[in-house]
Amino acid sequence: MTTIAHRDADALALGLDEARRDYADLKDRGLRLDLTRGKPSPEQLDLSAELLTLPDGRYTALDGTDCRNYGAPSDGLRELRDIFAPVLQVPVDQLLAVGNSSLELMHDCIVHALLGDVPGAEGRWADQRVAFLCPVPGYDRHFALCARFGIDMIPVPMTDGGPDMAVVEDLVRSDARIKGIWCVPKYSNPDGTCYSDETVRRLSAMETAAPDFRIFWDNAYAVHHLDGETEVGDILAACREAGHPDRAFVFGSTSKITMAGAGVAFFGSSPANVAWWRANSGKRTIGPDKVNQLRHALFLKDNDGLRAHMRRHRAILAPKFATVERVFSEQLGDTGLATWTRPKGGYFVALRVLDGCAREVVRLAAEAGIAVTPAGATHPHGDDPDDRVIRIGPTYPALEELEQIAYGITVCVRLAGYERLTAQH
Repeated sequence: MTTIAHRDADALALGLDEARRDYADLKDRGLRLDLTRGKPSPEQLDLSAELLTLPDGRYTALDGTDCRNYGAPSDGLRELRDIFAPVLQVPVDQLLAVGNSSLELMHDCIVHALLGDVPGAEGRWADQRVAFLCPVPGYDRHFALCARFGIDMIPVPMTDGGPDMAVVEDLVRSDARIKGIWCVPKYSNPDGTCYSDETVRRLSAMETAAPDFRIFWDNAYAVHHLDGETEVGDILAACREAGHPDRAFVFGSTSKITMAGAGVAFFGSSPANVAWWRANSGKRTIGPDKVNQLRHALFLKDNDGLRAHMRRHRAILAPKFATVERVFSEQLGDTGLATWTRPKGGYFVALRVLDGCAREVVRLAAEAGIAVTPAGATHPHGDDPDDRVIRIGPTYPALEELEQIAYGITVCVRLAGYERLTAQH
């Protein structure tokens, strides 16, 4: 690839001509490829095929509960909570296994807070103007929940160690509307950021104008390592030590561990928050799917079994992330047209193109037969003010397809970037 000096008109023209030729060739390939969501691949799902044959005639939990019937344990099977309590950093007696999806539990927490009082609240959220802090780039489904319930969204920039805490502290100290912050603390969606110990400490200790402020701690990628095993501070312990024991709601699930459409979700928090959850959810459901929890407990066996299972996931995923890194480096590394993250875990890469180019890159990719997550999905209301960030999810496509997708995206980045630079020159 030609090295481009952005201030050199001849070099820009050369780069633009090359990008146009490459793009014409890309369109001629007749591709039909999809990179719109970060899903486990069929090969990953096959790792949990044994779940389809479990519980193999067994229907009793370790405590003798008949999992086929109504009744206890309403907190979920103890043997499954024992497996996930260490990785989610929640005492097992404060961890509930209560659903299929962590998004479901986040939704319900907001509904319960809107319709009733969370511990420490001065009233229902439904009777107040409510706002959430939204670190950006972030997870579009978090933003969709806020939009669904009319919650104002206040963007907060991300740093290498998590949300910019100077901005966060200033906002929550002065604005009682702010009732929560969305956090994906480990391998954040989409940039792979891991929260520093300092960020965890400041989140737990900061002064908030709202007495019922909550951290929505979406630990979606707690065991999803690609390179080593990064650890993040224990938010519940930090909040307790800072004198704010009820501040954090912790969420997790098996959605990207076993079968994404047949998983188990977890909610963990302080004893007061757990009692609040039980009181509210008990009116919504008789209890969780204990048979599915039993099959998961039998399949994973223990915490060591969980970690061994995730190493098999890593063997599938690591080459895909390496492919994206290699292709991006080969095609964009010396152009100055883009930067991208190199995550140590999780499911995504954040690609940052020149300001004002993300939507055009996505449009060009679509015309060439490559569906990419819409530009702006990483920001509230789909509005990236710099039009710069594109979420890349390498997990689902096969390696051969992923190589084509990654290359096709780089062609679109070069074409959009050189066209913009040429227009500005």
